[in-house]
Amino acid sequence: QVQLVESGGGLVQPGGSLRLSCVGSAIIFSIFPMGWYRQAPGQQRELVAHINRGGSTNYADSVKGRFTISRDNAKNTVSLQMNSLKPEDTAVYYCNKAVGSPLSWGQGTQVTVSS
Repeated sequence: QVQLVESGGGLVQPGGSLRLSCVGSAIIFSIFPMGWYRQAPGQQRELVAHINRGGSTNYADSVKGRFTISRDNAKNTVSLQMNSLKPEDTAVYYCNKAVGSPLSWGQGTQVTVSS
């Protein structure tokens, strides 16, 4: 069973930064574009950033210019650097494939932006 394990969340003040990390199996990271998703209470899960194997990236308008996604295929990791955080970024963040049917969702990592 493929497992995705997210980490790095926490409580941060508005304007602050966090770096999220996700580790998974080698076969997944060697084949698929990967993405970071988030789900706020009462809202649907949304894709906020994705990166293909070659490193090309794309971002949701709501995070463009503030978040940066990166991947290390050798270490089977994908990361999300989040700067200039806003209260509306508060959510549980997950990583998963960016295309096709998602793998089993990990536990996610909670990001709370509050003063």
